[in-house]
Amino acid sequence: MYFMATIKFKTQPFAIGSWTVVLLPKNESVKLPSRGMTMMNGTINGSSFQIPLEPDGRGSHWFEFNKKMQAATKAKVGDTIELEGEPTKEWTEPEVPADLKKALAGAPSAQALWLEITPMARWDWIRWIRFTKSAETRAKRIDVTLSKLKAGKRRPCCFNRGMSTETAVSNQGLLLEPGKVKVAK
Repeated sequence: MYFMATIKFKTQPFAIGSWTVVLLPKNESVKLPSRGMTMMNGTINGSSFQIPLEPDGRGSHWFEFNKKMQAATKAKVGDTIELEGEPTKEWTEPEVPADLKKALAGAPSAQALWLEITPMARWDWIRWIRFTKSAETRAKRIDVTLSKLKAGKRRPCCFNRGMSTETAVSNQGLLLEPGKVKVAK
């Protein structure tokens, strides 16, 4: 059985570096069917959307409030927005990074399984690949992805799906606090 709960709240988008993000309040996030990534259909200031909710690593979720959403809602960092939505079983297709797309094109059997697996599974592979700051580790993860797909594995193994995997706005799987800019080490 799939738990469908309406989430409704007001909040303010905030900046982390060059990104604008919206953090769901924990009391709304707990209504979602997973502590991991979840898809949601809903409205922001009356404008319809379907968006992937990324875990924040602390038991809640967040999403990128991108330029298209800002234009549609006439809202920006610091403005109050009203969000209402429900989780959905229908997953959008992820944008496949160029390096993974190129690697899949050179591995027909891996690409065949990639095209067969669900969008949710493709999101998992991409999240696992991008959950590193190191170009070398990323390249290794793409190689492992191809190897596992060739072996018939439909999902990546052994990564914490409750962590934020977008390294531009997180550190060690935790979403950065509002206004924090990541400093290169």
